[in-house]
Amino acid sequence: MRIEPTHIIVSADENGMRLDRILATHLQDISRGQLQSWIKDGHVKVERRGTMISKTTPSIAIQENDSIQIDPPAIRDTQIRGENIALDILFEDDQLLVLNKPAGLVVHPAPGNFEGTLVNALIHHCGDSLAGIGGERRPGIVHRLDKDTSGVMVVAKTDMAHQALSEQFKIHGRDGRLQRHYIAFLWGNPTPINGTVDAAIARSQHNRLKQSVSKSADARQAITHYRRLALSHDAMLSKVQCSLETGRTHQIRVHMSHIGHPVVNDSTYGAGMVTRIQKLAPNLIEALSSLNRQALHAAALGFEHPVSKEPLYFEASLPDDLERLDKAFEEEFST
Repeated sequence: MRIEPTHIIVSADENGMRLDRILATHLQDISRGQLQSWIKDGHVKVERRGTMISKTTPSIAIQENDSIQIDPPAIRDTQIRGENIALDILFEDDQLLVLNKPAGLVVHPAPGNFEGTLVNALIHHCGDSLAGIGGERRPGIVHRLDKDTSGVMVVAKTDMAHQALSEQFKIHGRDGRLQRHYIAFLWGNPTPINGTVDAAIARSQHNRLKQSVSKSADARQAITHYRRLALSHDAMLSKVQCSLETGRTHQIRVHMSHIGHPVVNDSTYGAGMVTRIQKLAPNLIEALSSLNRQALHAAALGFEHPVSKEPLYFEASLPDDLERLDKAFEEEFST
């Protein structure tokens, strides 16, 4: 797949504009970030009064009658093949797709997981048109859920939608457009019962597969709001709603573990809690025996449609494994 070369003569109205802004005006289906990459990689040439500008940057000011030649690179073959994997689609139009991801499904291919991923399923469902959206090995992916976290996700079907949705996720709801709510079952009773964890997160220096709260220079701000929904009689388990103000890898799992109340059945951040299971009520023990992943579910996602600007909001009920735990929990909770 290749986008055709394009030639632009700068108009009087465009005089003094940044190069990347001019390109974005003429190539509206291509994200500004992608256009900036083309400029930096030498795929955009600017000629002024018969002389080629030797060095172009995204921010260079362009003048009237400049000649801009765009020779886009061919989109690299992702080597990802579509697979007929069932999708629980909540909404779909020509710009995006909203789905309820099951636990156990890896979002995008990576070493050791080049097949059987959500991306493989999306390419089969949407066709080859998706392959150039969002970059190599991650076509259409705007955000991700951990393999063993279930729930609502949105996927972009066009480059314009990818750019607009990515911008919303980048500021994580600070302008009111994006909402992300999770249901989690935690060990113990978090104090206060409604609170905020504001603690930067970085990759663990001891285990590269884990994240951790950190004050290192490469740590990134992470903010999680939580609200207790219910507590078991013995205060060993709580059910909470978590809302994200940022979106770091494993953020909820890391933050809940940081305050001493890891997500139930989280083998990465709550392994030390395994011995507590036998102290629970029999119905809870039975429910946990069939739960093969962390008790975390992306229950709701709200965002602004990238084209219509309409506010959209989607919910996904607890899947069967967490529904069993929830019902057992309801038999035990006090408030």
